[in-house]
Amino acid sequence: MRKTSYSLSYLVLALYFLMNYSIYGQEIITDRPDQTESSSTIQKGSLQVETGVLIGFSDNEDISERQLLAPTTLFRYGITKGIEIRVLNQLESIKNLTDSKEVIGISDIEIGTKIQLLKKEDINTEIALVSHLIISSGTKELSNNGLGTINKLSISHKLNEKMSLGYNIGYDYFGKGNGNLTYSTALGVSINEKTGIYVEPYGEFIDLDNHLARFDMGITYLLNRNFQLDFSFGTGMNHAMNYIAAGFSVYIDGSKDLSTE
Repeated sequence: MRKTSYSLSYLVLALYFLMNYSIYGQEIITDRPDQTESSSTIQKGSLQVETGVLIGFSDNEDISERQLLAPTTLFRYGITKGIEIRVLNQLESIKNLTDSKEVIGISDIEIGTKIQLLKKEDINTEIALVSHLIISSGTKELSNNGLGTINKLSISHKLNEKMSLGYNIGYDYFGKGNGNLTYSTALGVSINEKTGIYVEPYGEFIDLDNHLARFDMGITYLLNRNFQLDFSFGTGMNHAMNYIAAGFSVYIDGSKDLSTE
């Protein structure tokens, strides 16, 4: 697993045409495990916690690294209809496999919001804006050492009762350079009432120039209406990168205790 597996890449490409992604029809709608943010927001007064672990490897001409996120956790809280606030933080370990040096600590905290711009019952399209502010608060070696922003426009379409398509286009800026342009497309299907699978090409243009293309796929399993398990893995398409991840999400419905709008 140290370097990008060509057999894994071929398998992923083959499954791309066979598998799809959809968690949008479920009671709990999550932003993990894929890279594409959903276009749905949390109901007013409700809380959703999405957490998991990830281990990944990357290689370039100068360095080989192992990244471990254990855990990465996103808190989502609905403050009003169509608007949620979000807080994300993670414990992170980055190990240089060339010289065995390792940095362990906390990444910068992200505070943000998701605002639903379009949702109508008579059309099968939803649109939302997701924006995070990165605050320099993490371990020195892992910190951005300044303010940054992560922004995405999220669009989803319900193709039929089983299939959904979601895609994001975004722009990230970390205080220097030209920033990064990001994209992702998640296509999927609900296998049954509990199980969904997805495939997803995604990537970014670093400094609006260097293109890093990636691909991932995964599975979600609904234990009950408000608790979901997930498993995913991904690989680099034009660079040496791969990862494997697993986690769960829980939705705590507080809207029943609030007056409807």
